[in-house]
Amino acid sequence: MSQEYIPPTNYPTQSPPPGQVMIESPQVRPMVTYVLAGIIIITFLLQMGTQSFFGGDLPAMLGMKDNAAIVQGQYWRLITPMFLHGSILHIAFNLYALMIFGPGLERYYGHGRYLALFLISGFAGNVASFLFSTSPSLGSSTAIFGLLGAEGVFLYQNRSIFGRGAQRALTNLIVLAVINLVLGMSPGIDNWGHIGGLIGGTLFAWFGGPVLRVEGSYPALKLVNQRESSSSLRAGIVVVTLFAMLAVLGIYRG
Repeated sequence: MSQEYIPPTNYPTQSPPPGQVMIESPQVRPMVTYVLAGIIIITFLLQMGTQSFFGGDLPAMLGMKDNAAIVQGQYWRLITPMFLHGSILHIAFNLYALMIFGPGLERYYGHGRYLALFLISGFAGNVASFLFSTSPSLGSSTAIFGLLGAEGVFLYQNRSIFGRGAQRALTNLIVLAVINLVLGMSPGIDNWGHIGGLIGGTLFAWFGGPVLRVEGSYPALKLVNQRESSSSLRAGIVVVTLFAMLAVLGIYRG
């Protein structure tokens, strides 16, 4: 996939043609996105299977966000809900969103950093839901909203690379987020989980996401991430620690 790039006026080597040039983007197969989708699908099949053979959704009973169970020490429920779903429509919508945002982010984040983004966002969303909602909940939309926030940060921080298209995409992304948050006010939707995931993913992306620069001589140009992996590690530790502390406060409060 190629990207538009508006070259600076003080271009260091052979001058490109006026206007825009095309730069080849990183070629990374979105394996983590596929694996996450596979885990979500397999988990949902297990949910349906236990409902058929045992008369109850055992994975959901063991893994959904349940405030009383979390207070009693079942802390894994702050992670596992992002792999569980309540209906075919629910999982279909979230898988569609994952396949829309996941491959592009994984291309620039790389496999490890992208996986961290997904898990941190889901964790942050479940913590926010635990703190502000007493209703049981499940679904990967906590992590999906984190991807949405990370996409916005990526476009903003690299707007000089992607030109006018970044501004249009960022505007569309903000509108999409607002619409989904408004729709999330409907009964039965865990909007606190959405908000928490959005905040967690945005924070991680702002301090640990890729910041690109152009390297090479025209026309052999390539995009390189100038943010060191140590920055992403620090950002991940800080965000996880922040939400873990909030969770601990909520547990002691409960």
